[in-house]
Order: sequence, then C-alpha cells, then structure tokens
Amino acid sequence: MARLGRKKRRGFRKKRRMKPLRWLLKALVFVFLFTILWALLYRFVPIPVTTPQLGDYVDGQTVYRSWTPLEEISPNLVRAVIASEDARFCSHNGFDIEAIETAMKANEKGGRLRGASTISQQTAKNAFLWSDRNWLRKGLEAYFTGLIELLWGKHRIMEVYLNVAEMGPGVYGAAAAAQYHYGKSAADLSPNEAARLAAVLPNPIERNAGNPGPFVRRHSGNIQRWIGIVDADGQDDCIFG
Repeated sequence: MARLGRKKRRGFRKKRRMKPLRWLLKALVFVFLFTILWALLYRFVPIPVTTPQLGDYVDGQTVYRSWTPLEEISPNLVRAVIASEDARFCSHNGFDIEAIETAMKANEKGGRLRGASTISQQTAKNAFLWSDRNWLRKGLEAYFTGLIELLWGKHRIMEVYLNVAEMGPGVYGAAAAAQYHYGKSAADLSPNEAARLAAVLPNPIERNAGNPGPFVRRHSGNIQRWIGIVDADGQDDCIFG
C-alpha cells in the first residue's frame, strides 16, 4: 500500500510539472492560429492603422493617409520601388539571400551599415510590427514575411507596401504622397515624380520628394533610368505579367 501511495504521489507531481507545459503549448497554438487569421484578414481588407501611424497620432502630428487599390497607382511608382528597394522582388520568396550576403560582406569591412530588407520584409514590419531594431522584432518580421508570401502573394504585398510606406513626415501611402507633394492622384504620377517618392523611402523625414535636395535629385535621376530597365527586363512580371 505504501509503495502504491508513493507511485500515486510521483504521478501527481509529474502531472503538476506537465500542466505549465500544456498551457504553454496551448498558448503557442493560439498565437499561431491568431497570426494566420490576422494575416488572412489583411489579405482582403485595408490595413486600419500601423504602429508608425499610431506613434504620429500619439505625438500629435498630422497624419495623411488614404487607401488606394494597386490598379489606381501608377505603374511608374511600382517600377520605381522595385528598382530602388528590391530588384528581385518578383523572383525571391521574401528574402533576398544574395543581397543579404553582399550586405554582410560590406558590413564586415566597416563603414556605414548596409541593409538588405526586401519589400516583403518591409511590408511585414509596417503592417504587423514596430520599428525598433532588436532580435525579437527581426524574428517576428521573418515569420510574418513568410506568412504574407504564402497567404498574400506579390500583388497584395506590393499593394499594402505602397499604401503604408511613409513618403514624407506623417505622409503614408502613394495616394497621400502624390496629393501632398504634387497635388495629383497616385494614378497620374510621372516617372520623375515616382522616382522622387522612391528616393525618399529610406529616410522620409529628412528627404523631400516635393522639394528635393541634391541627393534626392541625383538618386531619383538614377531610379528614373532604372524604371525602364525594370520594365524591359520583366522584373515587374509578378505585378503586370
């Protein structure tokens, strides 16, 4: 009887140890299913608000944003951001391994750090996450990047990117940027105007598409030439093919 009692106590202690693990497993499954449903929802509806936009609202800054279907955005802007931000957008699965390796080699040599984020990665960060640079955010960014590549496809990724990317202080998306900088619709952007918007994307606070400084003028001139290359080489086939 004493031996049987000891077995029962050992079994009870084992169950007590396993209970937190079961709760943890359930929590992980819940989070996994929640993120899938979240991503599926954003596959079909406009992104209601992003963390950078919330930050601007909290700071009392005026926010300009207006959701526009990709079909109502000039192909010039699509090609401009592919040319400037992610030349292999249509051919990679969310991560540009070649660009990552190149950036790592360049960073090992010192100097200004280079990034290798694809449009898919930037979209995942803007739509679901926050802007701080840390390993947790980068890990979640990788997860959501894979998720939207699987559930959204390139057309939707580009559509969301061009609607949530900041293109001026508090100016989010192609429609708001086209109106703010040029007083026109996103559908009517010229190659030069599209190139200027693409040129300010890495630093929309200090660079100005409407009144460009020397760097933006020079860089946008290069992007404008690259727009034709993107078109001729079919680097935009996943959007217009």
